[in-house]
Amino acid sequence: MTRGRFITFEGGEGAGKSTQVGLLVDWLRDRGVSVVRTREPGGSPGAESIRDLVLNGPPERWSPTTELLLMYAARADHLERTIRPALAAGSWVVCDRFADSSRAYQGFAGGIDTVFIEQLDTAVVGRDQPDLTLVFDLPVEVGLARALERGGGESRFESKGAAFHQKLREGFACVVADHPDRCRVIDATGDVDAVFARVRAAVEVIAP
Repeated sequence: MTRGRFITFEGGEGAGKSTQVGLLVDWLRDRGVSVVRTREPGGSPGAESIRDLVLNGPPERWSPTTELLLMYAARADHLERTIRPALAAGSWVVCDRFADSSRAYQGFAGGIDTVFIEQLDTAVVGRDQPDLTLVFDLPVEVGLARALERGGGESRFESKGAAFHQKLREGFACVVADHPDRCRVIDATGDVDAVFARVRAAVEVIAP
């Protein structure tokens, strides 16, 4: 059986990724593609338990190193229980965040050494890298305003301050520069339909 495709969505807070993930999943299913929609941290029962630890509480609850290790523990379970079985069955996997978030959040913005992160990634993710990564980009102040308007829980990272989020945006730009073969920048400004047109254009290259 042909292995499925693995698409990840990345970007800062308030970029509108989750809405676009839903639109892409519906679009692919309309084209007859079997799709598994998932997210990080989370995507499996064990990983969802870790999500609650990482995304809630005060900003200083965990150090960047502890965050990174928690994220990769969740990622290991997610890969074992959700992503790898789906890909092996021929389904496409569309994931709201993956390892590039660790590179940007804990690495570039958090100050964790890149070599350490890549060692973890090699051990945990290995060859199961995304086929396509869409990196949503918009000004920090716009994203944080959207996130604040959205409200709800899981606001630990949103509350880390504008300077952190500016580093985060720069970090995602570095990820794109380091992985030009699989990363595509999506301008996240404008209305939902305009952004999805950009998403669809990027995905059509590999879509059936």
